[in-house]
Amino acid sequence: MIISLCLLVLVAYAFDLSSKRTKIPTVIILLLMGYCLRYAALFLEIEIPNLEPLLPAIGTLGLILIVLEAGLDLELNKNKKAMISKSFLSALIPLLFLFLIIGFGINYFTGASIINSFINAIPFCIISSAIAIPSVQNLSEDKKEFVVYESSMSDILGVIIFNFFLSNDTIGLGSFITFIAQVVVMLLISLIASIGLAFVIKKIDHHVKFIPIMVMIILIYEVSKIYHLPALIFILIFGLFLNNLDELTHFSFIKKLEPKRLNIEVHRFSKLIGEVAFLIRTIFFLLFGYTITTETVLNTSTLPFAVGIVAVIISIRFIQLKVSKTPISPLLFIAPRGLITIMLFLSIPLSKKVGFISNSLLTQVIILSAIVMMLGLMFAKKDRVVG
Repeated sequence: MIISLCLLVLVAYAFDLSSKRTKIPTVIILLLMGYCLRYAALFLEIEIPNLEPLLPAIGTLGLILIVLEAGLDLELNKNKKAMISKSFLSALIPLLFLFLIIGFGINYFTGASIINSFINAIPFCIISSAIAIPSVQNLSEDKKEFVVYESSMSDILGVIIFNFFLSNDTIGLGSFITFIAQVVVMLLISLIASIGLAFVIKKIDHHVKFIPIMVMIILIYEVSKIYHLPALIFILIFGLFLNNLDELTHFSFIKKLEPKRLNIEVHRFSKLIGEVAFLIRTIFFLLFGYTITTETVLNTSTLPFAVGIVAVIISIRFIQLKVSKTPISPLLFIAPRGLITIMLFLSIPLSKKVGFISNSLLTQVIILSAIVMMLGLMFAKKDRVVG
């Protein structure tokens, strides 16, 4: 199993390197490899234990690392103000429209309660940064930056909305007040923890430095989740804080961090996060591919609905890009569903699940959205990469 896993990761890395030329999203290759591995094991009569229970844990790690990686890449300054505003609206507005359209659609076709319909709709409304960001490395700098900001914000906003509906059986004024209070508390915790962890990075001289930091980040995230706080806000703020120290030097306590010296450590930390995120993302999609069966992919009862959901996603995205005067091609097609979709789907309690929203529908939407992105990137005019 160890030899097989090593070979699979190396093959995935080779495809990741070649994806700039082939334009084939690595996620499709990973899902196909996991799928083939399942049937190869059955054919060779190799007994592999049930790996599906590992998906939520690996997915959580992947989500944390991907959002942190994005935060460590994002710059907050006056020059980026227009880009941040545009990408935030591009993440929020389609998410809300899709949330309403798909939610009411589930309610109409299944008769499920409106709250449960919305909870089951949210996973389909979020752009997967785990797939989108690695797939746009061949685009020009401005388009690549737009996708990084947009998909990262889509992840954060989607998870916050999901947790809000999951935590409330009824929606009223009290629910919104509690939600706002939770966000404020999480912002305070995020600022304090970010400053504290930055001091730790600066002070530690031991040769093992970044793994304990990563463990502390995961610990804060998981403890925050226990108290139903929007924990991803902390991950994003911590990444943004470390990557934008130079913009905060007018605060006296920031000067004590010695930003120029700390930036060297942050760069090393960012590189490590990128490497580990690649490994976790690869294992996650291989594992998810392993759980896929032929019946799941070719389920004709859910396929028309999967096609309909992807069509609605692209239509809403087209309108948003047109209204915001953002280049249509190839950004129109870069709206994949993936890790975050799977993670939220697995997080829905059985009591709130809608039977029709099955593994088949989920898998088909993920595959179809990835294929649409692949075709969009293949047939788009070649960008002149700047920077």
